[in-house]
Amino acid sequence: MTETQLQIPVGDVELQGNLNVPAEASGLVMFAHGSGSSRKSPRNNFVAEVIRKRGLGTLLFDLLTEEEDRVRENRFDIPLLTDRLVAVTRWLRDRDATRGLNIGYFGSSTGAASALRAAVRLQGAVSAVVSRGGRVDLAEEVLSDVHVPTLFIVGGADTQVLELNREAYERLSSEKELHVVEGAGHLFEGEGELEEVADVAADWFAETLR
Repeated sequence: MTETQLQIPVGDVELQGNLNVPAEASGLVMFAHGSGSSRKSPRNNFVAEVIRKRGLGTLLFDLLTEEEDRVRENRFDIPLLTDRLVAVTRWLRDRDATRGLNIGYFGSSTGAASALRAAVRLQGAVSAVVSRGGRVDLAEEVLSDVHVPTLFIVGGADTQVLELNREAYERLSSEKELHVVEGAGHLFEGEGELEEVADVAADWFAETLR
């Protein structure tokens, strides 16, 4: 399996991405990073590696250009991030190499809000969403319109985000699951915590993107 470096045209900018698609892959997981993160995120790259071992492709890409990322407000501009995620999804579905793949979103922190919003915008084009420590409350007004299997993963010690996730979870009417990693904080830095995140997410995508 080779990694393809992508320059993805979106409007008047190009976004940088790393695409890996194993042979015979049935699905592709797109990573929507949280505020201040990028395609180089060690945590998301670790999760992506585990997902690829399940026979699924991954796309890690930057929702913002380097110049845009220097403006802190852009990192929390959920409508902008959602527009970018929607545009890149449509771009992938127009490429021969990725057109036939079922698409899932893995969203972290604020990226989870854009993932949920994009899944609603692209009804039928997205098959699953996983949120890791997600600010899913920032997608509050679309939660009842989410119709794809949705998994929230939250650290048990990340009390504020856990409460926000529990409230959002109750508003979902799709197939859903809330997985709490006991004792974990927002970044899942304890021993075995990120491994648990990766395994649970990979299981979810393996089931829903087949």
